[in-house]
Amino acid sequence: MSSPEPFTTIGGSAQGVSLAELPKSHVFTERLPPDPNIPTVKDAESKPRPSPGLVKSAAFTWIKPEQTADHELLAVSPAAFDSIGLKRGEEETEDFKAVISGNKIYEEHYPWAQCYGGRGGRLNGIPGYQFGHWAGQLGDGRAISLFESTNPITKVRYEWQLKGAGTTPYSRFADGKAVLRSSIREFIVSEALNALGIPTTRAISLTLLPQKKAQRETVETCAIVCRFAQSWIRVGTFDLPYSRNDRNLTRKLADYTIEEVYGGAENLVHPREVEKDGPPNRYELLYREVVRRNARTVAYWQAYGFMNGVLNTDNTSILGLSLDFGPFSFMDNFDPSFTPNHDDESLRYSYRNQPTIIWWNMVRLGESLAELFGMGSRVDAEQFINTGINQEDVEDLTKRAEGIIGRAGEEYKDTFIKEYRRLMSQRLGFQTLRNTDMDEMFSTALDLMEKLGLDFNHFFRRLSHLPISVMEEEDPRTRAAEHFFNANSSFNMLGMQDKHKDEEKTKAKKEIADWLGKWRTRLALEENGLDDEARQMSMKKVNPKFLPKNWVLDELIQRVQQNGERDILYKILDMSLRPFEDHWGPESEWQEEERLCGDVPPQDVGVAYTMPTFIRKVP
Repeated sequence: MSSPEPFTTIGGSAQGVSLAELPKSHVFTERLPPDPNIPTVKDAESKPRPSPGLVKSAAFTWIKPEQTADHELLAVSPAAFDSIGLKRGEEETEDFKAVISGNKIYEEHYPWAQCYGGRGGRLNGIPGYQFGHWAGQLGDGRAISLFESTNPITKVRYEWQLKGAGTTPYSRFADGKAVLRSSIREFIVSEALNALGIPTTRAISLTLLPQKKAQRETVETCAIVCRFAQSWIRVGTFDLPYSRNDRNLTRKLADYTIEEVYGGAENLVHPREVEKDGPPNRYELLYREVVRRNARTVAYWQAYGFMNGVLNTDNTSILGLSLDFGPFSFMDNFDPSFTPNHDDESLRYSYRNQPTIIWWNMVRLGESLAELFGMGSRVDAEQFINTGINQEDVEDLTKRAEGIIGRAGEEYKDTFIKEYRRLMSQRLGFQTLRNTDMDEMFSTALDLMEKLGLDFNHFFRRLSHLPISVMEEEDPRTRAAEHFFNANSSFNMLGMQDKHKDEEKTKAKKEIADWLGKWRTRLALEENGLDDEARQMSMKKVNPKFLPKNWVLDELIQRVQQNGERDILYKILDMSLRPFEDHWGPESEWQEEERLCGDVPPQDVGVAYTMPTFIRKVP
């Protein structure tokens, strides 16, 4: 397998092949051990559907999706088709609809559900028992992998997976279903993150199951998301064998990840420094690569104000992908303590804590792999493979492993800071990096946003439009400051008389104007930094006009689920796939687009809208 893409993009060609012609494989199930209770595909076909229970010494269980006769394909992502190598129009075929609804499998590539554990996750589905605790065996409780496919042009291999396709041995007390509400959210955000350049799992299609219901807070209609990734292996995949002292499975998983996910140890970055305790073995190289990738991804989250909401080890990808979207959110008004997880009373998964929590997860991975990279050059010795560590080796192994994890921590910090600075510099229109930018430009801008209740992403997009001439004198800068306020800005939300609100607003405008003056001075240090056209063009390429914020998704869900609308789904998808555009449709649609790109509606005002011309209601 080729080395994985560092970042997926929405680029591609409308050219492609049919689903039948797409090269398929099942390397994951060829290389890794199956559930001993269902050791063969023949057993999976002949035995009853397995009940939830413990699965030991295995990476997966053979299991088919539950079939559903009544299904409706709601949407597909053209960007996903391009990445996979599928031709446009394939979504119209009955073959495609049957596969992505779970009604057809390829017998030569029998489906499976992955086995893994998790730390920081829920224990047996009980809300509240999370946030740093060991959750035991988890696994794909409602996700079933169908096969792997290889793009004929790029040669990149992806694993297809259905979420909401029925129970598995890992369902515990759950029903194996996914409701339309959460499925819409995952379908849209997967493709939105990819369009922003943020490493993420992807979504091919969204299928409604109108006759299938699930009990959540209320009874809801079910759906299936067909999603894909170069690998669905998580940090939690290594947690489980580590917790069971299963050295054999840990090694098999690590070797599979090195050879099949990363394309071989030669594709892993070798450190330039000479280590005093010898050169790194392949497991150390793997660990450090996973650490770097996750550091880069969390830097993207912080730079674009994205919060996953539940960053357990089972939601942390071995490829550094944004994974398993539950209570996620893009930042509205900047608040570093915000978490979209209503159960997160300790703010463990808040915006400001995401870099720390991902590193916490990286340390857990280090614990799982410590024996392998701690053995150094002796890792393939027959005695170690067969019987494990000799007592006399424990001290040296522990010291080496601790040193590796410590150095990985420095690498994580350096990678995160470097990537975060690069992204924030681009967002502010800087082409170069200066040591003073973090304190003088980034931090002061964030402090202003937090203090004044300014929308995080709108701040950068609106900054992109400001001409240099406006910032040359104090009065024009002060008038321009009005551009950054919204109905939810702090002084607008204060319970005070209008006179006092005006005074607070005047102070706020001056603070913004002062920062704009410093920004102009910093731009002047760039080559052609005062060239409006070039700067505005570069800033608009990295500062999205549209993001699928929670209020937009809530409205989308209502309109699809309750009103029977369909075209709105493609409208929001199109805007998510091209977030940096000024407009997405004809001029008759611009007013509605501006509303969807606008400020969060005030909490005490209902979201009112007029059905635009591009929306048709489906009975």
